[in-house]
Amino acid sequence: MDPVKRSLQNITRRYFLSQCQAGIGGFALSSLLGGSAAANEATSATDALTPAKPHFPAKAKSVIYLHMTGSPPNLDLFDYKPELIKHNDQDCPAEFLEGREFAFTTGTPKLMGTPHKFRKVGKSGMWMSDALTHLEEVVDDLCFVHSMNTDQFNHAPAELLLFTGSPRLGRPSMGSWVTYGLGSENANLPGFVVLVSSGSNPAGGNSDWGSGFLPSVYQGVQCRSKGDPVLYLNNPEGMDKSMRRMTLDALHDLNELELARTGNPETETRISQYELAFRMQMAAPEAMDLGQETQSMLDAYGAKPGESSFANNCLLARRLVERGVRFVQLFDWGWDFHGTGKGTGLGEGLVEKCATMDRPVTMLLKDLKQRGLLDETLVVWGGEFGRTPFREGRTASSKILGRDHYPDVFTLWMAGGGVKPGYSYGASDELGFKVAEDKVHIHDLQATILHCLGMNHEHLTYHFAGRDFRLTDVHGNVVNDLLA
Repeated sequence: MDPVKRSLQNITRRYFLSQCQAGIGGFALSSLLGGSAAANEATSATDALTPAKPHFPAKAKSVIYLHMTGSPPNLDLFDYKPELIKHNDQDCPAEFLEGREFAFTTGTPKLMGTPHKFRKVGKSGMWMSDALTHLEEVVDDLCFVHSMNTDQFNHAPAELLLFTGSPRLGRPSMGSWVTYGLGSENANLPGFVVLVSSGSNPAGGNSDWGSGFLPSVYQGVQCRSKGDPVLYLNNPEGMDKSMRRMTLDALHDLNELELARTGNPETETRISQYELAFRMQMAAPEAMDLGQETQSMLDAYGAKPGESSFANNCLLARRLVERGVRFVQLFDWGWDFHGTGKGTGLGEGLVEKCATMDRPVTMLLKDLKQRGLLDETLVVWGGEFGRTPFREGRTASSKILGRDHYPDVFTLWMAGGGVKPGYSYGASDELGFKVAEDKVHIHDLQATILHCLGMNHEHLTYHFAGRDFRLTDVHGNVVNDLLA
């Protein structure tokens, strides 16, 4: 007989009661006291999210990662290419196409300069498109990387590579690695929170914030800005708080017995998650209640309590890091500008989409700075890859302009927690086809983010399937020139 099944046969009601240290009388006493005695010991001594020291002193304590799902067109927002404009509508040089595969483009496409006007903004003199009208107010806080590079040209594998270090399913996400290494500074909230806007999850799905082979206590908890912040967090109908506490205490004792018997880390995770859920019943609704903000603050973000929006999520991100949440990850759907319709065109479509992002992101940076949080919060903004310097094949004859997926070079920016403000790093070539200087691969970005948090990416490992794994796999170097 299977040894696990054999052991289960031995756990009878008599066995269960004999193993309860307080016995039946203890249960009765707990009932009379309303579970209050056990409630004073809400946190397990082995709580996996207990704050941990970094490998070395860090400037950043937390991360807000703003992911523009679908990948924004860097050539129409931040990477100004006069030569591309000069050669607009000319055949793409064969040297850039030979041996290459694109998602939706074949044959010889036409080069396409941006339809937007660029201007230099801020004391740092950064180039910025007229599709953005607010971000220039904080441009001197931004650290641009114009030489990002990835290996993947389709959304799901590119997102997985960005957030888990591998284009295939099964690896822990960046937020999971961070909370595994550093824990959380608020015992009543998850260490890793995910917020999704614009009506759709990212192409990589829940794996973008999954824990992979790490204990599941480290996976991201998806919260909502509309309705209950976390699904199934409230007590079942007919169960009050004291009854819930008694139930959890009984489950805790059973799980402790199971943990002692098997040593399974998922049992330890289950103990922590039950207790965290109980504590979150009070903490999560308060943290997610935008009604506590002043009307002027709501207006500044463009947030509206009770609705679901990227603006709401930006304000929630500030509230969460303010309360000690370690990693907040925002996904905003709708940045896949192929030009297959008005909403995905580089003209009005891009302007309208930027309007939903530009203002709240600008206010998020201002708000963090005003509260003294920007220096200890690393904010990252970008997509999973770039967009082609030529027209997307399917829309080549359309009046609506669009670009295909492009992995070779794109722009990303960071701000706050440990990176240089008002700084531009790397460059693409004059047509925007390849990195011209200072290439930054996705694994380099991951190594740099971990470094800002005080972690050596080569030492943050987890033993699984016979070897040590890490977020950066066997690659990655910290980009020291980006560090303040």
